Amino acid sequence: MTPAQAPHRVLLVEDDTRLANLILDYLKLNGMHVEIERRGDTVLSRLITYQPDIILLDIMLPGMDGLSLCEKLPEYFAGPILLMSALGSSEDQIRGLELGADDYVVKPVDPALLVARINNLLRRQQQQAPASSHCLSFGKLSIDPHTQAIHLGNSDIELTSHEFELLWLLASQAGQVLSRQYIYHYLLNIDFDGKDRKIDVRISRLRKKLGDSLDTPFRIKTVWGQGYLFAPGAWNN
Repeated sequence: MTPAQAPHRVLLVEDDTRLANLILDYLKLNGMHVEIERRGDTVLSRLITYQPDIILLDIMLPGMDGLSLCEKLPEYFAGPILLMSALGSSEDQIRGLELGADDYVVKPVDPALLVARINNLLRRQQQQAPASSHCLSFGKLSIDPHTQAIHLGNSDIELTSHEFELLWLLASQAGQVLSRQYIYHYLLNIDFDGKDRKIDVRISRLRKKLGDSLDTPFRIKTVWGQGYLFAPGAWNN
């Protein structure tokens, strides 16, 4: 089997045995390799021996809940994280996305929808490498597309892979307003429905990590009614 034909590797973190087995069977029928972890506090050690392409993460877990784990995972895992939970309010979903999840599926899980979400996240992961081979520099900020290293003054800024791809998209078109529709098409391959908060949450996380103001942002600006603008001259201090 060639690398292009290799099955996607999935780590399913779910303590409900019946649900875990149903998901496992369905994902296997769709050509994926799946391993199950039933406790939140054993996931990080599991990643030493099993390197998945994507993690499906329940929120209510013994040992460590999924939201706490979601905060820790980017230090150990660079792939997408898909949260699964019976907590379906917009507040619960926003909190999960703010803590680092790339998508959120409400239980009961529709298996066909779950497969579609997994494939979409993995397709985005494969497409996220910047096409340019050149580093970008703006004042004290430098962005390396090869190593995904971010330097701001004397500090190294740690970003998740999905935060990096958004920053690169904005910075590579510095000084231009990018609409939410454009960003959603480019990064997520979907239309912006006017309600989805994924990109807004990532913008908020980028601002926090890059020392931008959350109340009056001047480095990654919100242009009301239009979209977002990366300000090339705002990185000298």
